[in-house]
Amino acid sequence: MTKHKYSWLALACGLALAVPLQGLAQELGKGGSKATGGVGPDGAQGASAELEKCEAPKGTIAVVEPQSALSVALQRYQLGSPTSVIRMLIQQSNCFQVVERGMAMQNMMQERALAQSGQLQADQNIGKGQMVTADFLVTPNVVFSENNAGGIGGGLLGAFGGNAGRLIGGIVGGLKFKQAQTSLLLADSRSGIQVAAAEGSAEKADFSLGGALFGGGGGAALGGYSNTNEGKVIVASFIDNWNNIVRSIRNNPSLIQARAGEASQRNAATSVQAGAAAEGDVMVPKIGGAKVLRQPREGAPELQTLARSDEVLYLGEERDGFLKVQSGKGEGWIKKVLVKKQ
Repeated sequence: MTKHKYSWLALACGLALAVPLQGLAQELGKGGSKATGGVGPDGAQGASAELEKCEAPKGTIAVVEPQSALSVALQRYQLGSPTSVIRMLIQQSNCFQVVERGMAMQNMMQERALAQSGQLQADQNIGKGQMVTADFLVTPNVVFSENNAGGIGGGLLGAFGGNAGRLIGGIVGGLKFKQAQTSLLLADSRSGIQVAAAEGSAEKADFSLGGALFGGGGGAALGGYSNTNEGKVIVASFIDNWNNIVRSIRNNPSLIQARAGEASQRNAATSVQAGAAAEGDVMVPKIGGAKVLRQPREGAPELQTLARSDEVLYLGEERDGFLKVQSGKGEGWIKKVLVKKQ
């Protein structure tokens, strides 16, 4: 190759590197991603300064594992499930306590099965009724904006042939996607009502410079959200995404902030109660001799004394711990604790 051709090659390589690197939102080659630090009982350690935070948790939350289609799309970029990253971001934000509903759930149930079968040591205090309910569920999704053939790589490859074209192709060919756009849907686990939804995006951390450029070793870094450029931009997008969720719920009066554990109890108390009676339900007494009264108060005149086999119809009104019912002798009131749905 002549000296003139080498000059063109150097210029082409410079263009291939300089143009994509301008205005990078996610700085490359620094190690790690925007999801940094850790979190535990003593709070977040080294969390990203860009992460929005809450003064106290608003309840418990579980992150839904991505559907198979998203898992396949992530595997194209040597990335696994993003749930671990999302869990850390949520816990670092201090807006929710994260409950395990992922792969470790199988091991939790295995420990309970071992206890039930008598295989564990005595007094290990593991069994039914200990797990905390997830007040909310968050469902993640990622959409990629793919590169097209008319971009920088296509233009440069068209301008140079032979060895120059192959070298530039090796550099620019690492461009995987132009943008990662994420979405998070937050739903109440008891009612199924969607509480919040938001999108996030990040771009221009969208290529990986191969080992040929930096002297090898690039392939070993694949597979992690902190080690690949594609992973870094997805993490940045999820941070933007979660920040939008936090801003929309942080000052919502229906989601009262409380000390850890208290918020979950309040959510349970204010939600529609499991097994609660609805208007028109048939009710039966839990014990024989339960009394239907004429007013909803202790000591009110008696309308009817029910046998265990008697049925009443709930009329949809509750007052001071009494339910209004239709009995065989007319409308009256019965103590809520004395009846159950048939």
